[in-house]
Amino acid sequence: MYESILVAIDGSDAAREAIAHAVELARQFDARLYGIAVLESRTEYDNAIVDPEEVRRRQREQATSVLETLEETATEAGVTVKTEVRTGVPYEEILAYANEQDIDAIVMGARGRSSFRRALLGSTADRVVRSTTRPVMLIDEPA
Repeated sequence: MYESILVAIDGSDAAREAIAHAVELARQFDARLYGIAVLESRTEYDNAIVDPEEVRRRQREQATSVLETLEETATEAGVTVKTEVRTGVPYEEILAYANEQDIDAIVMGARGRSSFRRALLGSTADRVVRSTTRPVMLIDEPA
């Protein structure tokens, strides 16, 4: 059914839960697994108080860390995974990568790291769902 699965992760609790689901799906379907973390290019830190380079460095460290978690989880399950960090508008980069890799299904957290935690569905998840014909599995954070 699925030959390739993309898990989009941002370090949120929901994204960490999505890792487990994506790895298990890849294992069950013997599918190729891909992981992507997108560094937001539209910065909220455009004042003199916060150094944008420091923000970027921290974002990259966090993205690398969460992708390493994906790689460890996949390895433990006997699943190979290819990961990538990109910079841009998250939903656009997720969809572009899915197109480039000819992904069959996308797995991602229903809500990300945004401060708007009360939203029913995160803006990135909403845009991905509305902008693709691929199946998208949205995973909520653990209760």
